[in-house]
Amino acid sequence: MFSFDNSYARLPQSFHRPARPAAARAPGLIRFNHALAEELGLDLEGADEARLAQVFGGQVIPVGAEPLAQAYAGHQFGHFNPQLGDGRALLLGEVIDRAGRRRDIQLKGSGPTAFSRNGDGMAALGPVLREYIVSEAFAALGVPATRALAAVSTGERVVRETMLPGAVFTRVAASHVRVGTFQFFAAQGDEQAVQTLADHVIDRHYPEARETENPYLAMLTQVAERQARLIARWLSIGFIHGVMNTDNMAISGETIDFGPCAFLDEYDPRKVFSSIDQRGRYAYANQPGIGQWNIARLAECLLPLLDADEEKAIEAANGVLKAFGDVFQEAWLELFKSKLGLTGEDPDDRLLITDLLELMHLGEADFTLTFRILSKVAGGAAVKTFTDLFTVPPPGLSDWLTRWRARIDDDRTAAERQTAMEAVNPALIARNHRIEEAIAAAVYGDFSFFHRLVEALANPYVEDPDIADLRVPPTPDERVTRTFCGT
Repeated sequence: MFSFDNSYARLPQSFHRPARPAAARAPGLIRFNHALAEELGLDLEGADEARLAQVFGGQVIPVGAEPLAQAYAGHQFGHFNPQLGDGRALLLGEVIDRAGRRRDIQLKGSGPTAFSRNGDGMAALGPVLREYIVSEAFAALGVPATRALAAVSTGERVVRETMLPGAVFTRVAASHVRVGTFQFFAAQGDEQAVQTLADHVIDRHYPEARETENPYLAMLTQVAERQARLIARWLSIGFIHGVMNTDNMAISGETIDFGPCAFLDEYDPRKVFSSIDQRGRYAYANQPGIGQWNIARLAECLLPLLDADEEKAIEAANGVLKAFGDVFQEAWLELFKSKLGLTGEDPDDRLLITDLLELMHLGEADFTLTFRILSKVAGGAAVKTFTDLFTVPPPGLSDWLTRWRARIDDDRTAAERQTAMEAVNPALIARNHRIEEAIAAAVYGDFSFFHRLVEALANPYVEDPDIADLRVPPTPDERVTRTFCGT
């Protein structure tokens, strides 16, 4: 089935611990991503649902796999923990996909490891389905993220606040190296391990850095740039990660760990969904600053590699941190200009964007629908379809529309402008209340809505009338105000 080439397993023993999945009473396949399996080059000949459930439920170790749990540390809500590690996940191995890219295959919720810290290492069904839904929604939206290969029920019960059905999630990632992986070794003063890890990351993700005068500075710069652009993409789709700890920031530049994540309904820059984010550290508008803070923690780990002179190393690192802000601002501006149908350059564009966001906040307008309906207004739809999105149309909305209309007056036809805007403004997102609806039904054995939601989210820019109900924001009694980590 797999053709493994396990580079991480060849790193020193301090980087990982051997791990084996726990026994499951009755593994059953919930969903398998055949398109992704094809992309990965997996050989599925003769593999029926029962066989897939055994493999992706952790009951059969594929030939060539070297299951291991990775070591890492991390700042969790600003507080440093020197040893975290994969407490409920294990890396089966790595494959080279059909495009020549190295990809990790990881089981989540497969049982305890050496890093479980007295935890059971299991996953409940809800978090597994949430990660499957959101990671595949991200893929369809074109935002870098880990992918969902399989979801398998275990037949076991998982103890949380109540007894819940257990499940295993199979995640595919460019790698699972995190900022916290570097912190694990830096906290021990093991500079050799930090360098070994940096060399591994360069070889795997940033080979062009080898051609520069300072490969480690080049790597740090590219990691920072990818994260800045990634977070700009999050903001452009109204996404809140929910737990941007340093152990949840992937060095590859992919979105990783969809725990208490959520998409905005009504726009609020201070919005927090995560039940464990009591102080709003990871609120929607705080995410760029937190991303920069996390990169600063990575830079601290790499200082001895940046320059033998500590002052010069700090100066180089500070340059990267400043550039993070510049890259983010540039990426954010370009993304939101596209969302508003703005072409060319105008010094007032940023103000036009921020003024709309402030009006959306005041009028409690739905984030996704505001931009989607505005796309239709650009194509000739009635303005009322846009203003009706505001619970109470705020003062200045009419003036903003006048300014916007003047700004989008270019050489394109109205239809061309609408098409361009609708290509970047999704009609459908993975709304919180719909995810919870899918989970609630699945807990009682009905996965039909889960499958329907996953399939609909594969085409987020298409307004299919058969899924019109999935595009509707929640009613007041449907609102989901808290999301949970699931651990």
